Amino acid sequence: MRVIAGQCRGRRLLEPAGMEVRPTTDQVKEALFNIIQFDIEGRKVLDLFAGTGQLGIEALSRGAAECVFVDSSRDSLKLVRENLRRCSLTGRVVQADSLAFLRGGERFDLILLDPPYDSGLDGQAMASVKAFDILSKGGIMVCESRKETVLPDLGADFGSARTYRYGKIKLTVITRGV
Repeated sequence: MRVIAGQCRGRRLLEPAGMEVRPTTDQVKEALFNIIQFDIEGRKVLDLFAGTGQLGIEALSRGAAECVFVDSSRDSLKLVRENLRRCSLTGRVVQADSLAFLRGGERFDLILLDPPYDSGLDGQAMASVKAFDILSKGGIMVCESRKETVLPDLGADFGSARTYRYGKIKLTVITRGV
């Protein structure tokens, strides 16, 4: 696992031991950031279900203004902190239930969702983002899931959605209208 582009390009990131945390593959991460590459610089990012922090770190490396990393696992957040240190980056690291964190109402320009597969947390998080109005106007939300996962329709008033498939993985990109 490595940082693909930006100021930290090529830096190796620590990976979790075991199968409890499933990091995004480099191929899918590269595809994701190719899709949103012009919408990162200067943005406030939320890496929800942070795991290793690799998605938020990639955003910071590519010029995001700030990133908040949220995960409920103490071990995952230890990895996030170490990976930030390895890249000489800073970010706010929060140990909290991801859905409870969303209720706080803090706004973000880019929200990266990569919850545990088959947990149902992807749809719940997307619905919470809409309910608590935390995605700024013109903002982008990206959700990684299994290709067969059905995600909620947030409605035309929330923004347009595009889906990209990479083998068994699906990226859903929602752009909120202005």
